[in-house]
Amino acid sequence: MQKILVIQTAFIGDAILATAIVEKLHQFYPDAEIDFLLRKGNEGLLQGHPFLKEVLIWKKKENKYKNLLKLLKKIRRKKYDKVINLQRHASTGFLTGFSKAKEKIGFEKNPLSYLFTKKISHEFGKGLHEVERNNRLIEDFTDNSFNKPKLYPSIKDEEEISKFTKEPFVCIMPASVWFTKQYPEEKWIDLIDNFPGEYHIYLSGSPNDINLCERIKDKTINKKVTVLAGKLNFLESAALMKKAEMNYSNDSAPLHLASATNSPITAIFCSTIPEFGFYPLSDKSIIVQTDLKLSCKPCGFHGRKACPLGHFKCALTIETLQLLESLNS
Repeated sequence: MQKILVIQTAFIGDAILATAIVEKLHQFYPDAEIDFLLRKGNEGLLQGHPFLKEVLIWKKKENKYKNLLKLLKKIRRKKYDKVINLQRHASTGFLTGFSKAKEKIGFEKNPLSYLFTKKISHEFGKGLHEVERNNRLIEDFTDNSFNKPKLYPSIKDEEEISKFTKEPFVCIMPASVWFTKQYPEEKWIDLIDNFPGEYHIYLSGSPNDINLCERIKDKTINKKVTVLAGKLNFLESAALMKKAEMNYSNDSAPLHLASATNSPITAIFCSTIPEFGFYPLSDKSIIVQTDLKLSCKPCGFHGRKACPLGHFKCALTIETLQLLESLNS
C-alpha cells in the first residue's frame, strides 16, 4: 500500500488548489494512504475529506522552526513512499529533502530541490492554470489530464446554512489581503445599491473582513444585506456559495472556494490577470476586468499595498453594469 504526503502550507487559496492533486492520486491509487500537510488555520478546509488519512498541521506563527523539526520527525516516522511538495520555499524543501521518503518530488525553484529525487520546472504563463502546474509533479505516475480541486462540505455544514437559503441570494466576498487586488469599497456599494430587489445579499469573509463588510452594509441603500463575515467556517461558506445564484469575489481565496465546489462565480481581476493561472474553474465562471488597455496592468504577481501610479484605474474603471450582467450570463 502506497503512503503519500502532499505538502502545501501557503495561503488558503493555494491549499484549495492543491486538493486537485488529492483527487488525482486517489483516482490512480484508491487504496493509498494519503496525508496532507498545511498551515495552522487552514485545516478546516479538509475536515471530513473522504480521501485523506491524516491532516498534518504546521504551526508557522508560533515556535516556527521548533514545530518544523517536530513535523520532520513525524514525517520520518510515517515512512512515506512519496512526498509531493507543491511549494517553492526552503522550509517545505527541508521537510521534503530530509523526509527519508523513497520519492521526494517538488519544483526545481525550491532552494533545497537538490535534495529531491525528482524536480519539475514551475513556469508562469503559457496558458497553464496552477492546477496544471501542480499536476506536472505527478503526471509521470498518473496522467496529464485535468482534475479540478474539490472540497467536501458535510450534511451538517449544509444544515447550518439552510436558514440563509430560503430566498434567492448572492454572496459577495469584498476583501483581499492586497489593496490592488481588492475591488474598492465604494464600487461594491454601488453594485449593491443597483442590485435587483429579488435577491438577498450576503457579505462574507473572515473575521478580519467584518469591519469592511459592516461599512458596506451601513453605506448602501439596499436593505436586503446581511453580514456573515466571521460567522461561517470554510466548509459552511462553501456550502452557501454552492446554493447562491452568483458569487462575487476578488482574485483571492473565495474564487478558489467556488472552483472547489463548482459554485457560480464572478471573479474580479483588478491589478492581476487571469493569465497568471489562478482563474476560476467552475462551470459558470465569469471574469470581469477593466475594458481599458492599461500598460501598467499587471503591476505585480501578488498585488500591492497601493497603486504604484496612484490612479488605481484597473479597479476604478470596472463598471457596475459588467458585474450585474454576469448574474444572467
